[in-house]
Amino acid sequence: MRAARLSAWRAPLEIVAAHDPAPAPGGVVLRVLACGVCRSDWHVWTGADPDVSLPHVPGHEFCGEVVAVGAGVTRWREGDRVIAPFILACGACPDCAAGHQTICAHQVLPGFTAPGAFAELVAVPHADANLTRLPEAVPPELAAALGCRVTTVWHALTGRAALAAGEWLAVIGGGGVGVAALLLGRALGARVIVVDVVPEKLSFARALGADAVVDAGGGDAAEAVRAATGGGAHVAVEALGVADTTATALKSLRKLGRMVQVGMPAGAHATMTLPWDVVYSGQLAIYGTRGMPAWRYPPLLDLVAAGRVDLSPMVTRRIALSQVTAELAAFDRPAPPGVAVVTDFAA
Repeated sequence: MRAARLSAWRAPLEIVAAHDPAPAPGGVVLRVLACGVCRSDWHVWTGADPDVSLPHVPGHEFCGEVVAVGAGVTRWREGDRVIAPFILACGACPDCAAGHQTICAHQVLPGFTAPGAFAELVAVPHADANLTRLPEAVPPELAAALGCRVTTVWHALTGRAALAAGEWLAVIGGGGVGVAALLLGRALGARVIVVDVVPEKLSFARALGADAVVDAGGGDAAEAVRAATGGGAHVAVEALGVADTTATALKSLRKLGRMVQVGMPAGAHATMTLPWDVVYSGQLAIYGTRGMPAWRYPPLLDLVAAGRVDLSPMVTRRIALSQVTAELAAFDRPAPPGVAVVTDFAA
């Protein structure tokens, strides 16, 4: 199979002929239909993720078609179109039994701890516990974004912060996670304000229905959010994993507000200095979130398939496997609006 392999940090990914994976007992192999290029892949590319060793095939936002089935799989057969979370749980431990697959101690992460989906084929262990059928109404390029950004945001808003209709949602960072938060927040009935430093991203957010936008390069962004929302947001989503934006998210909240850390803190931002006086005086709640269990996919997929939320504006670039390096490098600076998805694995 063709795969994009990383052999040195920040080096161009090499398009190589790799061995086809075989399904493990209980697992399947997918022909990758689409794979998103995410900021978390950039952390892999730069060497900021301690779980990754080289050489390595990144890529964790994928959907695919089952092409091989391992012994013991009961729910899936060849030809099924499926989607998987980027955290693949064992399905058998106490945490999995309690529905908390994202903290499974035996988890496998394609693109991080296992070969990923910047390739024509990818292996998925524990298929019965991890795969969800992909509705025909959801195209592969959109489904790829559901593997990480959209599902992580959905879990952040509904499973962690319990965003309610009529509340203000502040989205700090207008990239892929931020656009997903904007679209899903509006679908849940919230009023949404988006903060970024890139004018194009703010214009993009307005076009997608943001109730307000704030240019963080033009002054105190948190103060601007508080002014625009009449005292602060009820919920804030931090979408970058950076100390400054995390502080902005906390300071943007009204008293008793909730902040969800969606952006991945890595490298220099793994340890942050934050305004704990604001947390204390405002009696704020801080939630961490990472991925979403597979059992929570169906309601979100039903929402998309029924047309109650249109996530298609997220995908602004359909690219070939050979173009992944350029998209990763773009995260070194303010990236363009929307997300890139690999849909051509032959070029």
